[in-house]
Amino acid sequence: QVVESGGGLVQAGGSLSLSCAASGYALQYYAIGWFRQHPGKKREAVACISSSDGSTFYADSVKGRFTISRGNVENTVILQMNSVKADDTAVYYCGALGSGVGCSESPHDYWGQGTQVTVSS
Repeated sequence: QVVESGGGLVQAGGSLSLSCAASGYALQYYAIGWFRQHPGKKREAVACISSSDGSTFYADSVKGRFTISRGNVENTVILQMNSVKADDTAVYYCGALGSGVGCSESPHDYWGQGTQVTVSS
């Protein structure tokens, strides 16, 4: 089970933190990724953290603004969003990725229901 929390309304230039809690399987083998989907567009990778060495991947559009990290609570991953822009408005999904590496998707992935992030100008 994958559950996202922390979405909401934020002003442009502000900050927001999203949390992903995953349970029910051997998470040490799964990468955790944050993806987002703009209306009418395909889901895209935002930031991911690999299972083996904790290496991270960021989409160019969020580099320097977003940070993905493992939370203090076991099996949680945090996406810290700073200096948000209007284009960050989207539904954000957390995925437990069976590939274990980067943001590579596979049929062995588990997904949350998504959380809406809206950036107001």
